[in-house]
Amino acid sequence: MNSSTDALPALPPSASLLSGGADTIVARATADGRGALAIIRLSGARAQTIAHALGIGALSPRIAKRVTLRNPDNGQALDDAIATYFVGPHSYTGEDVLELSTHGGHVVPSTVLGACIAAGARLALPGEFSRRAVMNGRMDLLQAEAVADLIDARTSAMQRHALAQLDGGLSRRFLALRDEVILLEALLAYDIDFPGEDDGPIDRRRITDGSVSLLASLDALSATTSRATILRDGALVVIAGPPNAGKSSLFNALLGESRALVTPIAGTTRDAIEAVLDRQPIPMRFVDTAGLRDTDDVIEKLGIEVSTRYVANARVVLACGSTVNEVQRTVDAMAGRTDGAIIPVYTKADTHTPGAAPTPVTWQLVSAESGVGLTALLKTIDTAVADADSPRTSPFAETMLTRERHRVGIAQARDEIAQFLVAWQSDALPATVVAVHLQEARDALASVVGVIGTDDVLERVFREFCIGK
Repeated sequence: MNSSTDALPALPPSASLLSGGADTIVARATADGRGALAIIRLSGARAQTIAHALGIGALSPRIAKRVTLRNPDNGQALDDAIATYFVGPHSYTGEDVLELSTHGGHVVPSTVLGACIAAGARLALPGEFSRRAVMNGRMDLLQAEAVADLIDARTSAMQRHALAQLDGGLSRRFLALRDEVILLEALLAYDIDFPGEDDGPIDRRRITDGSVSLLASLDALSATTSRATILRDGALVVIAGPPNAGKSSLFNALLGESRALVTPIAGTTRDAIEAVLDRQPIPMRFVDTAGLRDTDDVIEKLGIEVSTRYVANARVVLACGSTVNEVQRTVDAMAGRTDGAIIPVYTKADTHTPGAAPTPVTWQLVSAESGVGLTALLKTIDTAVADADSPRTSPFAETMLTRERHRVGIAQARDEIAQFLVAWQSDALPATVVAVHLQEARDALASVVGVIGTDDVLERVFREFCIGK
């Protein structure tokens, strides 16, 4: 666990959440299959007892030790391994943890896992290790989700963001927003409880201005949702045009590898083909689409419908053509189908004669075969994606909402603050009544971090985790 996590408020363990924590759990923490090493992880009060049952002698905390693992039933040797013991609460889960580094493959890890179960461990559920870390105050819910995001990261940008969230960046932002709500509650409580103080009543404008400022902060954080989607999946860049316009060749050339079938037969690409290019500063998700044309082929029609949907959602559309007229027709067709940036791409730069049919200076002339213009095209796409990525100017660019649960929590808090502000400005209700909206906003923000929560929230968070984490 990162040392910076200690700066976050400790989350009090809930008795209801700890009800199933008495078991010692075990799981393989590395992927199944052939490999040099595998890691078997145990967590719980019986971790050391199970270690002795496997033939492991005394272990010093955090000191790796070479051991011979044995079947607890008959003493048969299972593997020559490395054992490391972590004493709770100074471990990932906050409990006693035993990590066994065994040889990889199928048989060795499976037999060691079976031996741990025979010695009294229970097979862990998906996300149960991280769930116990949350229950024992080692991390909050946002940090636990960052662990899953880090594992699932498809781009280096998402990797960096997940690490920042694991370090507590988003948690601190939510807790800061909650503190703003608490300040409003305190001002309101002072005005209610001590109206006759020498300093006089609280200036109503102070509470109004604080509410307006809080709404702006909530809106700014909510606006980061789309940027987080881009960092996770890549900005959608659609390669569109008629059949035989060089789309698949361009797709392969931009990615630097052969991903799409390239043939001279019209209508080869019957469906969209996707690939992520992990580019800096913003990754890109390229999509090679079916050629746009009138056709009676049922399968090809379906592919064209898919292409149309991709174009409608694109951040950038590369309007391709192998002739000047073809490029222009594609540009005209795309103009009514997308709100994204449209970049005209002439795909036969190596055969183009400038004097024969002039091309506008804004067009990109490329050749998939020779590589001409590919670097310039990528830079143009970078600029177009950055211009469309308005949330990148947000002051909270490093603290983005990566999940629907986060967005819902912000939306609920905003709705409550907005209702409070309307009621407060109208002065139609007693302050003690309108204060209920502030309490609801505070709880909505706290539930996202996990300061307060219920079992069903934890179930939603951890059900998609991998076993062993």
